[in-house]
Amino acid sequence: MSKLASPRVAATWLALFAAFAATPALAQAQAPKIDPADTAWMIAASALVLMMTIPGLALFYAGMVRKKNVLGTMAQSLAGVMVVSLVWAIVGYSLAFTGDGAWIGSLDRALLRGMGIDSVSALAKTIPESLFMFYQATFAIITVALVAGAVADRMKFSAFVWFCVLWAIFVYVPIAHWVWGGGFLGTMGLLDFAGGTVVHLNAGAAAIVAALVLGARRGYPHENVAPFDLSMAVVGTALLWVGWFGFNGGSALTSGSRATMAILATHLAACTGALVWMAAEWATRGKPSVLGMISGVIAGLGTITPASGFVLPWHAVVIGGLAGLICFWACTKLKQRLGYDDSLDVFGIHGVGGTLGTLLTGVFAVGALSATAEAPNGMQGLLEGNAGQLYIQVVGIVATLLWSAIVTWILLKVIGAIVGLRVSDEAERMGLDITQHGEALQ
Repeated sequence: MSKLASPRVAATWLALFAAFAATPALAQAQAPKIDPADTAWMIAASALVLMMTIPGLALFYAGMVRKKNVLGTMAQSLAGVMVVSLVWAIVGYSLAFTGDGAWIGSLDRALLRGMGIDSVSALAKTIPESLFMFYQATFAIITVALVAGAVADRMKFSAFVWFCVLWAIFVYVPIAHWVWGGGFLGTMGLLDFAGGTVVHLNAGAAAIVAALVLGARRGYPHENVAPFDLSMAVVGTALLWVGWFGFNGGSALTSGSRATMAILATHLAACTGALVWMAAEWATRGKPSVLGMISGVIAGLGTITPASGFVLPWHAVVIGGLAGLICFWACTKLKQRLGYDDSLDVFGIHGVGGTLGTLLTGVFAVGALSATAEAPNGMQGLLEGNAGQLYIQVVGIVATLLWSAIVTWILLKVIGAIVGLRVSDEAERMGLDITQHGEALQ
């Protein structure tokens, strides 16, 4: 028998053939696979987060301004959705989530080119990239829309449209890249599950700068600026509360246990924040107001956001309680002491809450909840012996605060030079509804 025909040689050839035949199947098994359950959850989460802006934030803000500015305030939320969605598709998503630059991404996905029906992002490998892109767009939308609360009653609509375009590109996009898109803060190990820096501190810093640049409302603080319809604001709060489950739970980017833990933490923090704010107001003013209760809900929600996927339920209760107390102080004592007119307390709730939540994430983060295949021990906070995490969190806060504040100031000055920022005294007296949009509530 020849050597080529021997049983041993034949077995060797059969083994080699089997290995080559299995190679395509192995490659296919290792390729990213879109998961129907994750995709379904993320579609729902995206819808929930979009609902936070329209109608959630629109009703929340509109209910707290005066009657003559209700439609103008809602129009700003609508503008945020329309303008930022297109900016995100054209250039924002690409600069935030493609490329590996420390400061900014690439233009590989500008105009969403190259995004196929089955393509996935490196950051979300079990859902279509188009869905990941849309989910992230809803975050950019609500962050820009939040800033409108600080300039309610007095900003030109044309100026706000310009602000949506420029602020999304030059402020939101870089910070989103730094934290979530492979930039320097994420590489350092900053923990921000769903937007303590990217969304809340970012919007809060921009809000106080915008309030200072535009100046106080006419007659503030002597004229009556009581809310037009708090029932609208309560409905808006309810929509924001439910939408936040998509905001924080969806940030897991899967339908697994981390999403459900984030949702539970979110709900408990909202409840505790509202109760503590209510108690503080009851103790200092003699009555618990509805406005105070809904403010406490939003304070708890915003403050738990960066920690929601990294902490245990009891941690969320502590974070929510501290949010209710400290944000109450910021919106009453600090605001009064500094004398700025942030119309709807965007800085006091989102800026202060985002800062507090980012710090407390560095205290309470549980390594087991942030563990991944690449980092099996996860990222521990101070309670688990990692004091260095607090330093990283502080760096993230300072970087976000400085960039947002400085660039926002520059953009507002540029917009002011082009179209002007503020309506005239007469237009402000008549209201934004009639002077900016030619219509009014009956």
